Amino acid sequence: MKLLIARNLAKAWLLLLGTCAVLGALGWVLGGYRLLSVFAFCGLLLGLAVYWAADRAVLAIVRARELPSGEAPAVHSALERISVRAGIAKPRLYVIESGHPHALSAGRGPHSATIALSSGILTLLDPAELDGVLAHEVAHFRHRDVLVQSAVVLIASWLVEATRLGGFLQRGLLFVLGPVAAAFVHLMLSPRREFAADRTAADLCGSPHGLAGALVRLEQAGELIRFTGSPVAEPVYIVNPFAEEGLAGLFVTHPPVGERVERLRALDPEWRQRLRAA
Repeated sequence: MKLLIARNLAKAWLLLLGTCAVLGALGWVLGGYRLLSVFAFCGLLLGLAVYWAADRAVLAIVRARELPSGEAPAVHSALERISVRAGIAKPRLYVIESGHPHALSAGRGPHSATIALSSGILTLLDPAELDGVLAHEVAHFRHRDVLVQSAVVLIASWLVEATRLGGFLQRGLLFVLGPVAAAFVHLMLSPRREFAADRTAADLCGSPHGLAGALVRLEQAGELIRFTGSPVAEPVYIVNPFAEEGLAGLFVTHPPVGERVERLRALDPEWRQRLRAA
């Protein structure tokens, strides 16, 4: 796990230095050394802004509101229990008013974490499955995945939104900048982060089957209920809620749900025999 954390921290520094380098190069082309230093400094400020406000920006994109403990005491209690096992501070809980069942995480790491659950997922999953979902998101904080995910989603969102400035050239710009943003997302985010979070979640819950059952339910429900939103935000969700077509197909970073469930079940290979015995 230490290697995974180190890799994510290195990616975060790479994002910051890369942003400063790109803006600095632009400044050099436009006005030499003086503009280079100004643009590089602006890149540093932009990186710091993303670091401190990425979670709030992601929550604004999905239109989430804070979930008071009195509104969902069982969920808060479960998250508190899982956070203690993981050795991190309890993340803040938000709710997304949507019948589509989905969950996401955003923030900087173990000490600045936010989990957002849709109202649909709260009604769909049983307690063991919801524990698995919460543990999966907590694992992303423990591994520092969210530090990179949140920043990457924001940068890719800005690239895609920049196409709106093109007016009648918007579709042409989207044709160019959309694949660039998608390539950037895939360069920085590997599907392996989901496998690692699944395994850690199984350890935190003491069983892989709650999360495995939740993934199956989420995939099945996703086929029945249409989901609308920005496909650029795909990396922060627990499963891909978008139809893999058009622009949304470019931003798929999650491995297939079937493969994730198979790997989780393999952590307890004797579960079928125990189920038959019961």
